[in-house]
Amino acid sequence: MTFYHPTAHFSIKGKVLVVPVVSVANIAQLVADLLIASLSLHRVGIFDPRSLVPVVGAREDDLPGVTTPLELFGRDDVNVAVIQQRSPALKSSKQDFIDSLLEFIRTSGASGVLFIGGVDMSNRTDLQMLTPTCHIVPPGIPDLTSGPLAALTTLPIPVYTSPVSQFLYTDAERTAIPFIPGGGLSRRMLSSLSDTWQIPTVCLLQYVMEGDNRADAQLMATVVSKVLQVEVSNWKQPSSWGHGLFGTPHDQTLYG
Repeated sequence: MTFYHPTAHFSIKGKVLVVPVVSVANIAQLVADLLIASLSLHRVGIFDPRSLVPVVGAREDDLPGVTTPLELFGRDDVNVAVIQQRSPALKSSKQDFIDSLLEFIRTSGASGVLFIGGVDMSNRTDLQMLTPTCHIVPPGIPDLTSGPLAALTTLPIPVYTSPVSQFLYTDAERTAIPFIPGGGLSRRMLSSLSDTWQIPTVCLLQYVMEGDNRADAQLMATVVSKVLQVEVSNWKQPSSWGHGLFGTPHDQTLYG
């Protein structure tokens, strides 16, 4: 069955694709929201959601139709396209989802891929407390210095290393991609890139904890914009954040 269904005439060819991975604090989804709202991106396609937890809801700003678990946003005059994933992959379908998504990216004509995700803030070394953002460059990908992600090589963003092991008392899990506590499918996604992968690819990670992560999201979105060399003068929060991000406020009379 077809994985991607366009809803508007749009091509990713030559654009950098931002892919948020469901992870701790949903930081990546918040960053995607900010990019979509601030760059005035429009929904241009939806993906087959069979591998994801079912979810449906109203669209932003009372637009017609419904919101689905996995959608693509873009604009012809912006060199960035953003996937928004609103629910995690089903346990039994994780690899199927990854394989389908990576195949879509491989054949899309994207000039670069930027995965974004979160890392559990409690798993940091003293040195890692100096900066909230880090990155992973998967082995075997094309050189970044001359591609659309070249700005990363000039920014003071350290390489991510894991201070903890996934399993106790064993080195069996050691791979080229380090363990990412709270990272969701980030590690599995990067580890699934084939040896023939020819698209410049980077994963940006930010240390976060569950809570009100709007400020964290704006910080990470700023880093993303610098990596993508996209000018954003003022970050715009989507209207849904005003009434749906944390639910309805409690009646203060409950507390005397």
